[in-house]
Amino acid sequence: MERTTVALRAQDPISQAGVASQLRARPEVSMTEWSAEDLPPQVTVVVVDAVDEEVLRMLRNIQRTSTSRTVLVTTDIDEQKLVSAAECGVAGVVRRSEATPEHLVHVIGTVARGEGHLPSDLLGRLLQEVGRLQGQVLGPRGLHFTGLAAREVDVLRLVAEGYDTADIATKLAYSERTIKNVLHSVMTRLQLRNRSHAVAYAMRQGLI
Repeated sequence: MERTTVALRAQDPISQAGVASQLRARPEVSMTEWSAEDLPPQVTVVVVDAVDEEVLRMLRNIQRTSTSRTVLVTTDIDEQKLVSAAECGVAGVVRRSEATPEHLVHVIGTVARGEGHLPSDLLGRLLQEVGRLQGQVLGPRGLHFTGLAAREVDVLRLVAEGYDTADIATKLAYSERTIKNVLHSVMTRLQLRNRSHAVAYAMRQGLI
């Protein structure tokens, strides 16, 4: 069995000792110390009571200084704090009341494979929050979670339909220079190689 290397960071010594003793007894994981200088563990488990600014700073530091994927074990979290945690690189969330050794090891393995994990009720609330942000915050500004603005989507849709720069400029009532600038901005910002790559990205996002 290939063991997942795991580091543990808790806000208090009792939680640190308790979770560490549970994980050390599991053959699926290998406990290690977390250090920005050493080879990072595959997964870092962060145990907290609530997601506050101090915790978010800790999560950002892990994200910024290592390739370790993060599992957050917390007593209390709502959908807005969940969005904040996800922005800090958290790939799995477990409520402390559900953090049995078996469940925690399962989530660690899931995250180590590059997947994610959320409690089912949090997933539903997160999707609602994403919809609210898109509808009330991003949409009115012409933005999408995909990183593409409405005008950029319109341009890529016409590129996908085979129109050249002059045709797109005419259809959208922009100058050719504007169309070229839009395409260049998309490709630079999203690190896309060419127009075809940009169209493929938009298609994968379900925009065209």
